[in-house]
Amino acid sequence: MSRLPVADRRTVRRALRDLISRHRRAVGIVLALHSAAAVAGLAPPWLLGTIVDRVTAGAGVATVDRLALAIAGCVLVSALLSRYAQYAGHRFGERAVAELREEFVSRTLGLPVSVVERAGSGDLATRSSVDVATVGTTVRDVVPTIVIAIVQLTLLFGAVFLLHPLLGLAALAGLPSIVAVTRWYLRRASPAYLTEGAASAELTETLTTTAEGARTVEALRLTDDRIRHGTAHITRVWSARRATLALRTVFFSVVEASYPLPVALVLLVGGYLLSRDIVSLGAVVAAALYLQQAIDPMDRLLQWTEQAQRGFASYARVLGVGMVPPEPPGRTAAAQGERLVVSGARFSYSGGADVLHGIDLEVQPGERLAIVGPSGAGKSTLARLLAGIDAPRQGVVSIGGCPVTDLDPAERRRRIALVTQEHHVFIGSVRDNLSFAAPDASDEQMRSALTSVGADWFAGLPDDLDTQLGDGARQLGAAEAQQLALARLVLADPHTLILDEATAALDPTTARRTERALAAVLAGRTVIAIAHRLNTAHDADRVAVLADGRITEIGSHDELVAAGGAYAALWHSWHTHADER
Repeated sequence: MSRLPVADRRTVRRALRDLISRHRRAVGIVLALHSAAAVAGLAPPWLLGTIVDRVTAGAGVATVDRLALAIAGCVLVSALLSRYAQYAGHRFGERAVAELREEFVSRTLGLPVSVVERAGSGDLATRSSVDVATVGTTVRDVVPTIVIAIVQLTLLFGAVFLLHPLLGLAALAGLPSIVAVTRWYLRRASPAYLTEGAASAELTETLTTTAEGARTVEALRLTDDRIRHGTAHITRVWSARRATLALRTVFFSVVEASYPLPVALVLLVGGYLLSRDIVSLGAVVAAALYLQQAIDPMDRLLQWTEQAQRGFASYARVLGVGMVPPEPPGRTAAAQGERLVVSGARFSYSGGADVLHGIDLEVQPGERLAIVGPSGAGKSTLARLLAGIDAPRQGVVSIGGCPVTDLDPAERRRRIALVTQEHHVFIGSVRDNLSFAAPDASDEQMRSALTSVGADWFAGLPDDLDTQLGDGARQLGAAEAQQLALARLVLADPHTLILDEATAALDPTTARRTERALAAVLAGRTVIAIAHRLNTAHDADRVAVLADGRITEIGSHDELVAAGGAYAALWHSWHTHADER
C-alpha cells in the first residue's frame, strides 16, 4: 500500500494565507469587533482601581455609583461587541469550511483511480472524514480564538505597562517558562500528531478490509490472524496517542504552574512602589485584576494551540491529496476507430514481478470476447490495462491506433467503461444514482435502463425514481446494487465495455437473464467479459484463456472445446458441476 502524500509546513502556511486573503474583509471585521470588545473590557479594572483611589481620598457614594454605572456600561458594550464578533467569526468559519470541503471533494475526484487503489480506502476515508472535520474546527473555532486571545493579551499587558513600567515587567515574569515549554511542545507536536493520524488511517484500513472480507476470513480460517493484525494496529494507535498525551501533560503542567507567579510578583512590586508613593493603591489593584483577567485568554490561547497542532497536521494531510499529480490531460483528443489492440504488454505492481508477460490481443469493433482463467492469472489486471486505468510497463494498449493512456481521460471514459463486481450506491434518489452516468437522460430512459438489466425490484419502489436510497432509506442488496450499476452502464452507452465479473453478486439464473438482456441492449458494442461463469464464454464470439499472465488459448467456444486443451477441461468440469446442481 502506498500512502497519499502529506503537505509540508510551508505549503500549509501558504494555504492558510491564501484562505485568509480570500476572506480578508470578513477577517478584518472579526478582528475589529473583537479588538473593540477587548478595549471595552479594559475599562472595568481601571474604573475599579479609580473607585479604590477615590474612596481612599474620601469620595462619597454618588462618585462610586457613577463609576459603578460606567463599569456596567463597559461590560454591556464588551458583551455586545463580543456577541457580534463571534457571530461574524462563525459566518466566516462556515464559509471557509464549505470551501475547504468543496476543494477536498474536487481534489479527491481528480485523483487517478490507480493512486486511490494503491493508497487504500482507509487513508482516504480518514482524510475525508476525521481530517476534514478537524480542519473545519480549526478554521471555524481555533484560529479565530487564537487571534482574539493574542489581541486581548496584548491589550491587557499593555494596560499594565501604562499603569507603571515596573508593574509591566513584573507581569511578564511567567512568560519565559510559558514560551520555553511552548517552543518545546511545538517542535514535537506536529510530527507526533502526523504519526497519530497515519496510525489511525492504517487502523481504519485494517478494520474496513477485515469487515468487507469477513466471509473470506471465516472461510479460510484467518480469524486469529486478522485479530492479531488488528491488535497490532490498535497498539500502534495507542502508542501514538500516549506520545501526544505525554506532550500535553508536560505542556499544560508547566503552563498552569506559571500563572500565579506574575500576580504574586505584581503584588510584591506594587506594594513596594505603593510604600514609596510611586503608584496608587488603585493602580496596583487594577494591575492585579488585569493579570487575573489575562488568565482566561492565555488559557484559551495555549489550549487551542494544542488543538491547532492537530488542525495543522490534519490540514497537511488534506492538502496532500492535492499534491498527487492529476491524470494527464492526454496527448490525443480522439482516436480514429474502435479496434482495441494489445501488443507485447507487460505489467507489474509497484516494481514487483511481472503479472502479465507479453500479452498480444486484438479485439474487433462489435466483437464479444470472454477472458477466462484461474484465479490470479491476471484477468483483472488485463481489464485495467484495457480500460486505461494502468499503463503497461512494456508494450502498448491502443484503441483506434492511439494508446489508451494517451487519450484525454474524459474521452477515454466515454469510449471505454470498466464495470467490476464492486458497486456503490450513493445517498440520494434512484434518479440521482442513475444521472451520474447520463445527466440529460429522461425518466423514461432511466426506467428502460433498469428494465433492460432485469431490475425487477424497481417496480415495487414506493416513489418510483424519487425513492431515496442509502442510510436511513431504502437499502439495496449486493445484487440490486450491481443491477443499478449495470443500468448506469446502459445509460452511459460506451462503445467498448469491459465487464470484470460484473454479475458475480447475482444468482446464476438472474445473472444469465441479465447477461442476455445486456447483450441485446449493447448489440454492436465491443464487449470484453472477465468470465467466472462459462455460459458467458459460451455466448461470446471468441474466448481467450489466461494462465500465469499469458494467453495460452484463443478461439471460439466450439474451437477450443474441440481442441481438447485447458478450456475444454475447464468447460467439461464446470458443465458437470452445473448439471449436478
